Amino acid sequence: MQYEAAEAWAAAYMAAAAAAGRGGGAGMWDPAVERVERLAAESAVVIFSVSSCCMCHAVKRLFCGMGVNPTVYELDEDPRGKEIERALTRLLGSAAVPVVFVGGKLVGAMDRVMASHINGTLVPLLKEAGALWL
Repeated sequence: MQYEAAEAWAAAYMAAAAAAGRGGGAGMWDPAVERVERLAAESAVVIFSVSSCCMCHAVKRLFCGMGVNPTVYELDEDPRGKEIERALTRLLGSAAVPVVFVGGKLVGAMDRVMASHINGTLVPLLKEAGALWL
């Protein structure tokens, strides 16, 4: 359920951003958000993380323990990390890391990832994205 809500919100945001870009609208287009979306689409599972964050470590361990090899962007080690972090805050509506994308779609922060794992919707998402072959 939570994944569908996040996906619907992300789709609405992207549609509004695209419309603003085409129509010369009121500044919805954001190059940092576009960069996050491009990075998120490049791999089956993408995690935006901070190397010293225990929650980030836990979510990386979750995926690795499932046999998934996520692409991890450590924001504190990236020269554009603060810019990416602000874009993630805009996408999520709140400041939080880790932020996880599966199949190019926003899953969310740790709370949504764990809820998806517990309610059984995470594995089908990973299979659909080609991150799991079980």
